[in-house]
Amino acid sequence: MRYLAFVLAVLSGLLTSAHAAERLKGEQIQRAFEGNTVTGRYTNGGFFTEFHAPDGRALGHNGWQPNTDACWITKRDQVCYYYGPPENRTVHCFTVEMSGDLYVLRNSGNGMVNALAKVELGNPRGHTDNGKPWYCDGLISRAPGPPMSRRLAQR
Repeated sequence: MRYLAFVLAVLSGLLTSAHAAERLKGEQIQRAFEGNTVTGRYTNGGFFTEFHAPDGRALGHNGWQPNTDACWITKRDQVCYYYGPPENRTVHCFTVEMSGDLYVLRNSGNGMVNALAKVELGNPRGHTDNGKPWYCDGLISRAPGPPMSRRLAQR
């Protein structure tokens, strides 16, 4: 029942503000997501909630399993997520459109809507690494300095 209410609310929001949808650039995505929790539903119905830590980690649940090694970065006009160790890592990149307080994530490869989400300020769901910290390595530098995702967004 909650899922149906969510879908109806999303569709209502899209219908009333479809003309107001704005495609975000990487810096805008960075400002919206960094230090906040992105929560929503995939078009297949699965639910996800991930805290976008400033150090590049994505803490929470990706819709299929709890995150144990997930990382996120922004690029020129998209956000990308990396799951798994370097030898079998999966990468998922999305363009992001904003309509009111609703975010529409589209697969960067084919433009299909992948998910609808909202941004919750901070980490209200208390997502953690459960005492098993990981580093965003390989594609994301471990070097100290500004948040890793911001450095990569400038490349």
